[in-house]
Amino acid sequence: MSHGFETLAIHAGQAPEARTGAVIPPIYQTSTYAQDAVGAPRQGYEYSRSGNPTRDALQECLAALEGGQVGLAFASGLAAEDTLLRTVCKPGDHVIIPDDAYGGTYRLFAKVAERWGLTYTPAKVSDVDAVRAAVRPGATRIVWVETPTNPLLGIADIAGLAAVAHDAGALLVVDNTFASPYLQQPIAHGADVVVHSTTKYVGGHSDVVGGALVAADRGLGDELRYHQNAMGAINGPFDAWLTLRGIKTLGVRMDRHCDNAERIAAYLDGHAKVGQVLYPGLPSHPGHEVAAKQMRRFGGMISFRAAGGEEHAVEICNRAKLFVLAESLGGVESLIEHPGRMTHASAAGSPLEVPGDLVRLSVGIETVDDLLADLEQALG
Repeated sequence: MSHGFETLAIHAGQAPEARTGAVIPPIYQTSTYAQDAVGAPRQGYEYSRSGNPTRDALQECLAALEGGQVGLAFASGLAAEDTLLRTVCKPGDHVIIPDDAYGGTYRLFAKVAERWGLTYTPAKVSDVDAVRAAVRPGATRIVWVETPTNPLLGIADIAGLAAVAHDAGALLVVDNTFASPYLQQPIAHGADVVVHSTTKYVGGHSDVVGGALVAADRGLGDELRYHQNAMGAINGPFDAWLTLRGIKTLGVRMDRHCDNAERIAAYLDGHAKVGQVLYPGLPSHPGHEVAAKQMRRFGGMISFRAAGGEEHAVEICNRAKLFVLAESLGGVESLIEHPGRMTHASAAGSPLEVPGDLVRLSVGIETVDDLLADLEQALG
């Protein structure tokens, strides 16, 4: 029987515990397991880097929510990305990345993977032809996509880019962090691997750091699982439990994030002190029609450009009160940041440098009128 998203979020991988009937999966806070005989670990568990029942529950749930065959949980989103790259790429391979990718992803490619011999080309992922033109025949191994992108909220046509990647013999990897599996399921549109920083909307409460990979193909998923164990950047049992707790309310939280973001985007759009609003839910957004086809709703992230330039953008961030000045996103509380000096500082001077007048909002689930009043005073 097929179940709805909210049912899967609460029940997938989370059957009542067999011994006591505990409704919530226990935290198996153990490093090792007694074995029944030499070479005969009980239910396959021998060491918690290799397998842990709490982490397994999270991984099964993530796979179900994304419609994939194998889900894997990591210590952070970047740990998941690093494991993916070293599983499917080798020195000399080439990857296409967004020209406005998350600063940490860019740093991983530019400062870590490039030294290992992996080359990359930034491309405008909202332009299928631009991505196609960036392909290096015989060398491109991955087309790496964020949609929406971080922080410029660009929209990529997942199905169109899947065709480009597969024609080139490459994998399509989609970072689904900004949308969450509730709003978008890239595998249904042809993606091979989905990446998450589960720190963000999946966990949803700003109290745990984690990452995830979900593979559409079981064979690739098993390769990733091997490298997860071999490289060791696994999600701990308490972190896995906290993330599972957050997942249970993902659907209802995302609906409220979207409700609030739609009101705020409409307020900012046309405001005298705002030069441009970047939100895919606005009909004026160049990716609006594509987003409407592949997303359930348009998400809780908004970026805008301050009409008064970079110093005005910084002042807005500093004056905000309910919008907490902080990095990260996707929690129940609203956050504000200046990407150029905060999350994307590592991209300064590169092709991925973000505009200095950009402000990024992670719209929380507070009373929206209070958030609007805070933005009104912050805009000055």
